[in-house]
Amino acid sequence: MTGHWPFGSGSPHATWFSPFCEVYENGNATGQRILVYAPHDEVIRHDNWHVSGLRGTGSGDFEFKDVFVLEHFAHPHQPEPTQPGTLYRLPTMSVFPWTMATVPLGLARGTLSEFVSLACKKKRKGDSIPLIERELVQSEVGRIVARLDAARALLRQGMSDLLNAVESGTDPMPAHVRFRVGRTFASETALAAIGQLTEIADAVSILQSCPLERYERDARATAKHTAISPAAYIPGGQLVLGLDMS
Repeated sequence: MTGHWPFGSGSPHATWFSPFCEVYENGNATGQRILVYAPHDEVIRHDNWHVSGLRGTGSGDFEFKDVFVLEHFAHPHQPEPTQPGTLYRLPTMSVFPWTMATVPLGLARGTLSEFVSLACKKKRKGDSIPLIERELVQSEVGRIVARLDAARALLRQGMSDLLNAVESGTDPMPAHVRFRVGRTFASETALAAIGQLTEIADAVSILQSCPLERYERDARATAKHTAISPAAYIPGGQLVLGLDMS
């Protein structure tokens, strides 16, 4: 195997690497995609993950150069399930984005927790009471929590509908489209919530010594992942409008 791949998240700590590969025969692509596995000492890592957010993921490029992979260390991109249960029959590209969509919601919850601690003691210039005692702040936090809960519920419902479609053998496409919309909505809602909280916190939120600064950087970086792209709203609208989605 020979190839070069970006976004090797977790690669600094990985013991095995598993990239997607195109299968070629006689120099021509067959259209088949497989996953292969190789130990870390046969992989070349590139130190090029220099980013504003998600620095800790270590998602630099990695490379195979004429790595020999045994047949039982390779399998199709979407293999036949070997375990019972609906989860194992889900398309791979439905399972992976779920792990991405939950990250912004987690970051938003972390931001909220940190903001509460900060608001207990922080006062705006000229104020005699901390932020936590201001009714305007209380109102905004209430709205933020409601929106985050709604986004989380929509995301969970989307996955439940997709699992039910796969289990019943019905066409999973409508559920998959709604799930995509739910993922993107969760990301956008989380990012907006973090932005509101850092605005209320004021200038302290841009200091590297303040955890809010990192939460916002990481959330903005996460929101750029293709699994939670705003493009998901296009098929979402097409589905509702009854348009041809082929």
